[in-house]
Amino acid sequence: MSPGFPPEPAQSLWTPDALAARGARLRWLTAQDLPWLRELYVGTRADEMAPVPWTPEQKRHFLDQQFDTQHRHYLQAYGSADFLAVCDRGDRPLGRLYLQRTAPTYLIVDVSLFPAVRGQGLGTALIGAVQEQAAAQGCGVMLHVLQQNPRARRLYERLGFVAGEEGHSPYLRMDWKS
Repeated sequence: MSPGFPPEPAQSLWTPDALAARGARLRWLTAQDLPWLRELYVGTRADEMAPVPWTPEQKRHFLDQQFDTQHRHYLQAYGSADFLAVCDRGDRPLGRLYLQRTAPTYLIVDVSLFPAVRGQGLGTALIGAVQEQAAAQGCGVMLHVLQQNPRARRLYERLGFVAGEEGHSPYLRMDWKS
């Protein structure tokens, strides 16, 4: 089983108006959220795993291992990040936002939404709120996007992110400056 999350910070939780307008809010993640976070992760990898000639059980075992590894890595490498759930007003999980808020550049470590809520403006509102908060602190925003994810890349470009040089990594760095 994956370890939980750092204790809830003493600072008050940031509440973006753009999310509230869409019936969503942010809250700190806890260890009790790990089961739905695992399902969210599996959902983000469905297209990638579809052509793999494994049984559903083999795919699930692989994805469970990948989730555990990613989760431990994020906790170790970004321990001071905000680990946030994106939820509706009834606390139904819609996605996650892992955000490292340090000057001079905020880092969106991860942003993921369940397939049922993608394409409805929630991701745009969420990233726009990060940009607004970063700009208020005189900071830029950086993220990495899978090069094979043109939909996400188009979203980030539409929001003013500029792609860095493409290399051999499957991920592309994108930057936004206020």
